[in-house]
Amino acid sequence: MAVQTDQRGNGRVVFERGIPAQVMGIDGTWRRDCTMEDVSESGAKLTIEGSVEGLHLKEFFLLLSSTGLAYRRCELAWVNGDQIGVNFLKLGDRKKKARSATIGA
Repeated sequence: MAVQTDQRGNGRVVFERGIPAQVMGIDGTWRRDCTMEDVSESGAKLTIEGSVEGLHLKEFFLLLSSTGLAYRRCELAWVNGDQIGVNFLKLGDRKKKARSATIGA
């Protein structure tokens, strides 16, 4: 495990072997195994097992425990083959985005 600083100045933990996890749709209709390659306070890089084609990746959960008790709500940042970058959403992020969209309209 190594700590690096990313281009946004966040401390990023890079795992030598990756951490097993799962991604799951907000509505629970799909789930995929993945490996968390690195993580920072604001997001993570994941390697997805199987195809991401057809999955609703705009917003989803990253499950960090087999019981589902440790998780983060995410939005897709980028895709590169079987790897994706995710931004972690904090409680209330959706409300702020929706409010700013209606204010700007």
